[in-house]
Amino acid sequence: MPEAPDAPRRPWQAILALLTTAGIAFALMQTLVIPALPFFQREFGSTANGVTWIATGFLLSSSVLTPLLGKLGDAYGKKRVLALSLTVFGLGSLGAAFSWSLESLVACRVLQGAGAAVFPLSFGIIRDQFPAAKVGLGIGTVSSVFGAGGGIGLVMSGVILENLDWQWLFLIGGIPVLAAAGLIAVLVPESPTSVPTRPDYAGAGALSLALASLLLGISQGTAWGWSSAGVIGLLVVSGALFAVWVGIERRVPEPMVDLAMLSRPKMAATNVITLLIGFSMFSTFISLPAFVQMPAGLPGPLAERVGYGFGASVIESGLFFLPSSLAMMLLGPFAGSLGSRLGPVIPLRIGIVSAGSGVGLFALFHDEPWNVYACMALLGIGLAFSFAAIGRLAVDNARPEETGVATGINTIMRTIGAAVGAQLAATIISASTLAGTRIPVEAGFTAAFAMGAVGAVVALVTTLVLTRGERCGRPSAVAEAELEPAG
Repeated sequence: MPEAPDAPRRPWQAILALLTTAGIAFALMQTLVIPALPFFQREFGSTANGVTWIATGFLLSSSVLTPLLGKLGDAYGKKRVLALSLTVFGLGSLGAAFSWSLESLVACRVLQGAGAAVFPLSFGIIRDQFPAAKVGLGIGTVSSVFGAGGGIGLVMSGVILENLDWQWLFLIGGIPVLAAAGLIAVLVPESPTSVPTRPDYAGAGALSLALASLLLGISQGTAWGWSSAGVIGLLVVSGALFAVWVGIERRVPEPMVDLAMLSRPKMAATNVITLLIGFSMFSTFISLPAFVQMPAGLPGPLAERVGYGFGASVIESGLFFLPSSLAMMLLGPFAGSLGSRLGPVIPLRIGIVSAGSGVGLFALFHDEPWNVYACMALLGIGLAFSFAAIGRLAVDNARPEETGVATGINTIMRTIGAAVGAQLAATIISASTLAGTRIPVEAGFTAAFAMGAVGAVVALVTTLVLTRGERCGRPSAVAEAELEPAG
């Protein structure tokens, strides 16, 4: 997209700071409650299945609302829709802080899911408003906060619960994001690219129910049993609803999602890679706290049969995430700049190799705390490079008027990958226990970490699709040429 003559005078640094603040707040909310679920189970006198909805409700609504809000951003203005979605997210956060029951907390978490639009809409604003030379830096910075904010959330959860009231789990994200929403509405120019559209309510409804059924089936797999009628029924219903959604999108004059866009080989490969990286990331993030909190030795005959873990407290277990969080925060902007110079595929491969190596080495070597710290640093480096490159690829392989939808679907793939990875890792660990106990054996954790490494290997192979027909070092220019309309 040609740069406007006054683009260099625009305060892109201030815009980037606001978008980054909003992204961090959303990422915090995605993971901050995970270590606190046992606390909420006691606080509200609920069951493990009941409190799971605190996390699942957030994932469901963010997956459903992301493509819809991305499409509305393309039609009615990315800045306007972003400010609205962040306002809903902030109000949901404040409501969660003042919840009086589990049901009210889950309802507020569903509202918080509207904040998922921060990533696709931010990418579109960066593409429309930033100087061309700063687009890679901007996308890399905003992309990196997804992983960094998630890691920080896992670290901070225990600190907050041990030193403050639980309400601060939600206030810490809600207050900054409301301030950011107001500043975005005032300071960020509206994007010049807009496409008048009629909302595809039928498609949105079918997609919402399909994703809800899928994630509900995944989230309840451990509790109900993966072969139970309930889980199988939900997955079958999800598949049928996806088929209905595809049929709707092919018939309506203005579909919510352009299936032709998603079927482009490079766009499809980008989304598959995104799903696999989210899968590997959350399969590790979910498993790590339980692993390090296992006592190094148990009394009696169990001592020889366990023999792993570090007996870490909730706060100490959070510190194991620091290397990955710091790496993502510090290297995200650099990875974005590198992608501007070399194209996004090279940083993406660097990231996948680093992340896969970290998780794979974790599966093999975890006897000493420094082993875990080193592996988490490699994972963080890999996620910084991978997320920066993926954000750029999603933008490069979309036309300007479809940026919001393209990056919205990309965010959905990351969310679905995260949900699948987390649930499968939990299932593997839960299934690998000492006979007659609920104590997981080391092999369960090893298998969960190895599963994440396998996901990274598959993602690396998938990157081969991204370089077909392109000259190394100029993927963005080639992508733009491929997307140029005929005639």
